[in-house]
Amino acid sequence: MEYIEVAETFEALESTQKSLEKTDILAELFQNSNESLPNLVLLSTGTPIPAWKDIDLGVSSKTIVKVISEATGHKESEIEEKWKEKGDLGLVAEEMVENKKQRRLFQGELTVEKVVKRFEKVAEMEKQGISESISMDKKIKELAELVSSAKPIEARYIVRATVDHLRIGVGTGIIRDALSKAFFEDKHAEEIQTAYDLTNDFAQVAEACRSGIEEVKSLEIQLFKPINSMLAKKVETIEEGFEEVGKPAAIDYKYDGMRAQIHIKNGEVKLFTRRLEDVTRQFPDAEKAIKNHVDVENAIIDAEIIGYNSETKELVPFQKLSKRIKRKYDIEKMVEQIPVEVRPFDIIYLEESLVDKPYEKRWNQLQKIVNPEKRELRLVDHIVTDKEEKVQEMQQKSLAEGQEGIMMKSMTSIYNPGSRVGYMVKLKPVMETLDLAIIGGEWSEGRRTGWIGSLKLGCWNESKQEYQEIGKMATGLTDKQLEEITDRLEPIIISEDGKEVKVRPEVIVEAEYEEIQRSPSYSSGYALRFPRLKQFREDKKKADSLNKVERIYGDQ
Repeated sequence: MEYIEVAETFEALESTQKSLEKTDILAELFQNSNESLPNLVLLSTGTPIPAWKDIDLGVSSKTIVKVISEATGHKESEIEEKWKEKGDLGLVAEEMVENKKQRRLFQGELTVEKVVKRFEKVAEMEKQGISESISMDKKIKELAELVSSAKPIEARYIVRATVDHLRIGVGTGIIRDALSKAFFEDKHAEEIQTAYDLTNDFAQVAEACRSGIEEVKSLEIQLFKPINSMLAKKVETIEEGFEEVGKPAAIDYKYDGMRAQIHIKNGEVKLFTRRLEDVTRQFPDAEKAIKNHVDVENAIIDAEIIGYNSETKELVPFQKLSKRIKRKYDIEKMVEQIPVEVRPFDIIYLEESLVDKPYEKRWNQLQKIVNPEKRELRLVDHIVTDKEEKVQEMQQKSLAEGQEGIMMKSMTSIYNPGSRVGYMVKLKPVMETLDLAIIGGEWSEGRRTGWIGSLKLGCWNESKQEYQEIGKMATGLTDKQLEEITDRLEPIIISEDGKEVKVRPEVIVEAEYEEIQRSPSYSSGYALRFPRLKQFREDKKKADSLNKVERIYGDQ
């Protein structure tokens, strides 16, 4: 299939907000796709490389500016100015290709297969053992050739796919319904959803749809191919927790660590993050602990990996542990500095899928295969109770040991991948709010172009008499809030650098957050985890002090 058909379909999808219309448009494309269907479905997800493949394009928006420049002959400064104006590199690429100053690098119509193969080639460069600078130069060249050979509208969606932001308003539900409409006359959406939940691969599910519903039903979990983890709702009280999960309930520690999906296949081990990234290489100590202390040939285990200080043996926050996740070099050094322990809390495959089994049975199976070792690997701290006082006691114990709180789980629930269905809930303490100054931000992209978002927050350092950054408020802001924030900040902008702005610290906001963590990434030395806007503080002229931040951090 020619890629121009895909681009025109994506433009039609982008032009409507109605889910049913999007489903109809996509279903028609799928019906006419023939052999291109798996690649077409993959492109429709907005991510040209599936996360489970353990490769990605590794290309930033700044790099795409260079790609567009090389493909079209326009200066990077001109492209950046257009980017700020439009808030969308895809639209910038479309305009630059329309008015490019050099000939196409190669001729011929683009096909879906050509585009996908080029994306895969660029992604594979990460694994070829060449230096980072040479690898990036090669990526720019490959992508520039792709953009140069594209028609303007094709360039829009190629660039958007490269930065993983397609902007066509299509999620997994619409893709599911479009497949159901295209191949089964709007029937079997539930079976398609189940197949996707188990495989986490719409390309595979789409191929099965072409063969019939029995083929779809036959799809199962595959070892070394991660599925979406079941997610927890958040509750404010123990009583609310029991209302969600029932009595009695399993009560586990909620650790300040990295959630890991552990796959064991014929005794070999792979570890995946909640975002489905393969981090086996970064955690050789966890891999060894699993091989030594889990007695099973084939399994998928849900676990938390928590780090500790090699000298003091004290637990370290996720902020420090996260340094190991992206580490590519000096891994052994990081293992020595921040060793880990593995805390399994659920099992979803044991020689066969267990997702339809009740949690109580899954827990019993997990207990049978784990041979605990005090520091390397042991089961999650766990009780079963119907008493609120016991839950409160467990919560206080967890917090006293430096963990985040507790999880409450239904004893009778199945494992539902990727859903917050109330089968398990998390209960965390409510933290004291902070009044902080907005000291900077970034011009938004896409639908929110023209508004300042991704707000930099600062606290006041009394000794240095300056504001110091303590985090970014980047999610959860409504259109109305962004509009008001922009109206307040535009008159006090001090400087701009590309999309970034610095502002005078005159707008004070009250921020809620889940936790304060130590962080070398910010000048204050601290970071707020998941900060949220509660309200503007019209009555305050100065933000809370770094001393207050340190006091709350100590109280945690």
